Amino acid sequence: MRLVCIDIGNTSATLGFYEDGTVSRVTRIDGGIRKDPEACADMLRLVATGGVEGVSVASVVPSVNARWRRLVYRTLGCHPRFVTHESPLGFELDYPKPERIGADRLADAAGGLARYGAPLIVVDFGTALNFEVVDRRPAYVGGVLTPGLPLMTHYLHEKTALLPEVTLGGEVSEIGKSTEQAIALGAQIGYRGIVRELIAHLQKPFRGRAKVVATGGYAGWVLNGSDLKILLDPTLTLYGLGVIFEKGGAD
Repeated sequence: MRLVCIDIGNTSATLGFYEDGTVSRVTRIDGGIRKDPEACADMLRLVATGGVEGVSVASVVPSVNARWRRLVYRTLGCHPRFVTHESPLGFELDYPKPERIGADRLADAAGGLARYGAPLIVVDFGTALNFEVVDRRPAYVGGVLTPGLPLMTHYLHEKTALLPEVTLGGEVSEIGKSTEQAIALGAQIGYRGIVRELIAHLQKPFRGRAKVVATGGYAGWVLNGSDLKILLDPTLTLYGLGVIFEKGGAD
């Protein structure tokens, strides 16, 4: 099946082409449809080159969903399917209020389960740092949410008089020799510590045997050079959207 998969986040939108379990043509649009609707339309056309059979969407920004529906229909001539807790996910939801689980979290869990099996812990480095847990049944049993790297660096800049807003990436020095280096070091090594401690906590019911997979924009940068035994899967969310659509879609 040939699909466009769209992950709509708070600070960006990520699009990819899904075909028979493979994700390609991945592109990210900063600001998403609110800041650059023309870029979103252009990327839709590009990602859908050759034709698609549908569009699968995870959105954590309800206020833009109607605009995306119109854009997809106008650009590709089809109605997108938005993932919800009622979608055919491939696992149970052992969660008190499943309607409050973010669609991106459900897509991560669905993609992770399809690729790696259960039990499973997925770590998604987005605007928030999300941990999703799927047990052996398989059932989604919850997770952990903490502020992500973009929130941390932006907050430091916004709430202080002298600290700059830092663009993260690249090599990090052993000791910060400038304000920018100090912030980058705190972000990379500090977030490794968060990930290490939370994974150790979440592994307890599984006696350390749950597979751990990381995805999201900053996953590779944070984990590069660490001793954490985590699989890196940059396209996991988009893959999960494709898997859910193939099971019957949503919406």
